[in-house]
Amino acid sequence: MTATTTHTPPPAAPKAAGTKGRKVRLSFPMVLLIIAGALALVSVVRVVTGQDQLTAQGQITAALGLAVPIGLAGLAGLWSERSGVVNIGLEGMMILGTFFGAWAGWQTNPWIGVLAGVVGGAVGGLVHAVATVTFGVDHIISGVAINILALGATQYLAKLWFTNGEAAAKGGNPKQSPPVDSLPSFDIPGLSDWLAGIEKHGWFFVSDLAGVVGGLVTDVSALTIIAAVLFVGSFYLLWRTAFGLRLRSAGENPVAAESLGVNVYLYKYVAVIVSGALAGLGGAFLAMVPTHIYLEGQTGGRGYIGLAAMIFGNWRVGGLAAGAGLFGYSDALQLRNGGPTVHALLLLLVILVVLLGAWKLWKRHVWQGVASLAVGALVLVWYLVTDEVPAEFVGATPYVVTLLVLSLSAQRLRMPKADGMRYRKGQGK
Repeated sequence: MTATTTHTPPPAAPKAAGTKGRKVRLSFPMVLLIIAGALALVSVVRVVTGQDQLTAQGQITAALGLAVPIGLAGLAGLWSERSGVVNIGLEGMMILGTFFGAWAGWQTNPWIGVLAGVVGGAVGGLVHAVATVTFGVDHIISGVAINILALGATQYLAKLWFTNGEAAAKGGNPKQSPPVDSLPSFDIPGLSDWLAGIEKHGWFFVSDLAGVVGGLVTDVSALTIIAAVLFVGSFYLLWRTAFGLRLRSAGENPVAAESLGVNVYLYKYVAVIVSGALAGLGGAFLAMVPTHIYLEGQTGGRGYIGLAAMIFGNWRVGGLAAGAGLFGYSDALQLRNGGPTVHALLLLLVILVVLLGAWKLWKRHVWQGVASLAVGALVLVWYLVTDEVPAEFVGATPYVVTLLVLSLSAQRLRMPKADGMRYRKGQGK
């Protein structure tokens, strides 16, 4: 009797993913190369247009100061959304930070004011967490409600606390607080002057690099240094610790996280309260560093721009920092230099759009490539037939940049999978 055996071949090894589907991770040298290339483009525009303010030390210092509150708002959104809670209420939490920071700061000292601003924002985060996590309120509705309540509450309290007694005697009124003492600022002795000397020569790339580095080490507020530490610390906590893994799992798959013993409610609460505290710190920065007073409406939509920076950064700390820097730079440009310098940005936009069009054509995305080149041609005509940008457009520069950045980055985004979804404990059983 003969036995016939059939040999089934072993399963084929899975094919390696092609470059089309592979996620590209940027190494540190690649990041430096991208930054150098961007600076070289700006340097070309500076030389062609003669607008030396594009990379001036003062411009970069101002951009850094304007980027910090946007970055803190974006970092606040990152913490919240990584746990699965959408936080549209960042603007309201920043308003609470500006008000309570200035209210405590003028009565005591600015550091107490900073702490009060953080606590005020954290209270807003706690309210958002109770509404969304415990009661399951729609995240967008809760965030909008916090924005409205924060604005109304601060307007009422300003009329109550800043219009009589010592507050009124020191300059308080229904729309602003008495002035707050300045926080310390730092620079590196000798280095700032040396870099300023190199910048004045107007050399291609070298002077631009000197202006950028000089702006980053000159007259830097203590809160800016704290913000930088918070960015680094957030990256380490969220991506290098077990705590961060559990928090992010709550935003990706809370049912699976709960099955592994993760207290999903607790991590969502922690993330949203930290989110509010960071937004409050951003608001306290606005009240303590640029103006030294609380002003009604001084957040100016920075909470929403912070969310845009977070989305531009693909819910990552590094990309978020780059987005905040870009928005801060465009805001500083229109505030400091006005129409002629913003007009020079049109040439930079032409270069970027043409490069994008060439890239799309090389990837055989014909219609997108042609559309990009057509837009580049129109912007070039606008640049050639005008000498400066109208004042109405200059004031809208940061918001236009926000729209352009989001439209160009929308195709590569991946938000946390459970972001914005209602979650009830035990729903996976």
